[in-house]
Amino acid sequence: MAVVEWKKDETVAIITMNTDENRHNPGFAKGMLGAFDAIEQDQEIKSIVIASSSEKAWSLGIDLTWITGAMTNNELDSIREFMYDMNNVFKKALMIPMPVIAAMNGHTFGNGSILACSCDYRFMKADRGYFCFPEVDINIPFLPSMLATMKKAIPYYKLEEIVFSGKRVGAKEMEEHHIVVKACENADALMKEAVEYAKTYQKGRKIFKEHKTRLHKHIIEIMEKEDPEFIEPLNLMV
Repeated sequence: MAVVEWKKDETVAIITMNTDENRHNPGFAKGMLGAFDAIEQDQEIKSIVIASSSEKAWSLGIDLTWITGAMTNNELDSIREFMYDMNNVFKKALMIPMPVIAAMNGHTFGNGSILACSCDYRFMKADRGYFCFPEVDINIPFLPSMLATMKKAIPYYKLEEIVFSGKRVGAKEMEEHHIVVKACENADALMKEAVEYAKTYQKGRKIFKEHKTRLHKHIIEIMEKEDPEFIEPLNLMV
C-alpha cells in the first residue's frame, strides 16, 4: 500500500493518506504532490476529498523521528528540500483549480492542521478526534505562510485562542466557529457528507483557478518571499 493513494468517484478524486498517523516526511510530501499532479491532469475531475485510512488520525504533522534523525546525521539539505516540498503541497491545495475538501476522521495536529487549513472546506468526525496546534508547547513557531493559511480558514479571534493555548478542539466546537462545514456523526457519515458536498461542485476550472489565484495570491507571495528566511538557516525553533 502506497503512503498516498487516490481514486475517482464520478467527478470527485478521493486522496487517501495511508499510514497510522500520516506523519509528514519526504515520502509523504512526494506522494501528495504526485496525487495532486495526476488529478489535475484528469479533466473529468471537478473536486478533491482528502481522507485517511487510519481510524485514529487524519494527520499528526511532521514525522519527528525522521526529522530528528536527519538533524542528528546533519542531513540539512534533505530537511530544506522536505520543507519546500511541503510548502508545495500546501500551495497545490491552495491553487489547484477545483475545491479541495478535508475529511478529518481523527486527530489533526500541527502540520496536519496546516494541511487542513490549506483546503477550501473541512468536514470533521464528531465522535473521535481533535484539531490542535501544539507548536506553542514544543517551542516551534509557524512559518509566515502557515500563519497566512491559518487566517483564511479560522476566524482570527479563535485562531489566537488555539495558537496561544495549544488547546485541542473537537468537531462540534469547530462547527460552531465555522472552521468546518459540518461535524459528522461517525466515519461513514463523514465520508458520505464530504463526497456528496464535493459532487455539488461542477464548476469550470478556468474560473476556479482565477478565483483561487486572486484569493490566495498573498499567501503564495509570503511563501515564496518570506519563508526562505527561516527555511534556509533552518531557524525553526525558539
